[in-house]
Amino acid sequence: MEPPSNTSRPPRNDRTQNLDFLFGALKVAPDDDSAKAIADRIWGVWMGAGGDTTNLLISRVRSAIESKDLDLAIQLLDSIIEFKPDFVEGWNQRATVYYMKKDYTRALADLAQVLGREPRHFGALFGVGTIMQEFGDERRALEVYRRALDIDPHMKRVPDLVKTLSEKVEGRDI
Repeated sequence: MEPPSNTSRPPRNDRTQNLDFLFGALKVAPDDDSAKAIADRIWGVWMGAGGDTTNLLISRVRSAIESKDLDLAIQLLDSIIEFKPDFVEGWNQRATVYYMKKDYTRALADLAQVLGREPRHFGALFGVGTIMQEFGDERRALEVYRRALDIDPHMKRVPDLVKTLSEKVEGRDI
């Protein structure tokens, strides 16, 4: 049976609905173990969104990174992004490799692409915060870390970073 043709809302795909559900569950996860399991499922959805060809290329990217061939990893990621520009993890992985090469400008540009496509990408937010901290922009780092924590309140290290940066940027309560 076909759905009525006069529906007022465009149909949402299963992947989007699944992510919405998982992000809702992540926000209210009762403990760190539950949150990690949910976050792992979110990463699985992101990584699985590329399809078989992309998954094969991503496995080659990982091998290149393990063998410290970052230039090859970037070439492979360039191919992934050209082939599948809406594959968020292509951009995110390339941002990570650029970060490893200390090419922060390109890393930030790719992280902007990630966040433009998936504003809830807590990994990309963490990456932006890390780079902002390295640049000495503690106020922006704090802002981005807080956004990441709003999405995933159980992120490792981030609560401590927020506490430390809050004291530096905003001062201590009297």
